[in-house]
Amino acid sequence: MRRTVFNEDHEAFRRTIRDFIAAEVVPHYPQWAEQGYVPKDFYKKLGELGVFGIEVPEEYGGAGETSFKYNAVITEECARAGVSFGGSGVHTALCLPYLLKYGSEEQKKRWLPAFVSGEMMTAIAMTEPGTGSDLAGMKTTAKLSEDGTHYILNGAKTFITGGVQADRVLVCARTAAPDPADRRGGISILVVDARSEGYAVGRKLEKLGLRSSDTAELSFTDVKVPVEDLLGEEGKAFSYLTHNLPQERLGIALGAYAMSAAAVRFAHEYVKERTVFGKEVASFQNTKFVLADCQSDVDALQAVVDRALEALDAGELTPADAASAKLFTTETAARVIDKCLQLHGGYGYMLEYPIANLYADTRVSRIYGGTSEVMRSIVAKSMGL
Repeated sequence: MRRTVFNEDHEAFRRTIRDFIAAEVVPHYPQWAEQGYVPKDFYKKLGELGVFGIEVPEEYGGAGETSFKYNAVITEECARAGVSFGGSGVHTALCLPYLLKYGSEEQKKRWLPAFVSGEMMTAIAMTEPGTGSDLAGMKTTAKLSEDGTHYILNGAKTFITGGVQADRVLVCARTAAPDPADRRGGISILVVDARSEGYAVGRKLEKLGLRSSDTAELSFTDVKVPVEDLLGEEGKAFSYLTHNLPQERLGIALGAYAMSAAAVRFAHEYVKERTVFGKEVASFQNTKFVLADCQSDVDALQAVVDRALEALDAGELTPADAASAKLFTTETAARVIDKCLQLHGGYGYMLEYPIANLYADTRVSRIYGGTSEVMRSIVAKSMGL
């Protein structure tokens, strides 16, 4: 069926991204995956290409686009090639919305030009050891100094994507003690300079998948954060985080769809080339039926993410809609990619084959951005259950 979610501009952008990936990513990707991060210079190349400035207003050096569809194109093209842009997805899809919506004019002028160029990479630090999805239970504190000029930040964060190389980190911290009647109150966002004294990057965490994306533990010991680096209003962070969740979860859903489509493509190519008992693997009825089922699933995934993309651009994507999309796409992707790996036989278990990386990469999609169990709770609540 003809896909209508993208226009000619999106498709021209797709061709640019596809050529860029072939020239600048594919030849180096095995090394990036082995070392666990992409070079900082690569982020500057993405900045030069305009990737970081798509949704940034023109007055700050961006293109001023309001559609999330360009991000969707990048997600699809990376999955198609079996690669990623490291921690840059957090930079644009997670951090940028907070800076645009809650940053002051002074902050935007100070931060966004370097954000667009890739000279200032960002990450967001919410999760803490022992808290997981319970953001209201965070222990990291930021106390205002007596003279009111800065906050004193203390605490620790974990599972921070892009945390090893980030220049600024949006740190969620308690600026007021929790109220038993409202555990979500009293949390603020500070945009912390990674060069600050007392700011420390701990272990670069070794992950099952997403190996080219650096993930770190961070700690803060009496870090002085100027009050000018408070993002938005003090104590309002929980509502800010909730506001951006639909887009974040749609981004994960898009990744699940894109990786599923890529898995079917890789499996289709493999079974046409591989022979067993003197016959192409593609010629066996089981192969045909498995791939037919997988393609049908991919068609359904595409319909879900395309509808959600249109809803997001129209400002109509609800938290329940996004939760439903994430739940369906990530759970379905797990089945599709598993079947496609099985068609590769023993080679599917080898990391030199992209299907193995897809299998590992997709597993976390049912965990981060809210687990599948949390998604089910949100959808059930929206049904009045």
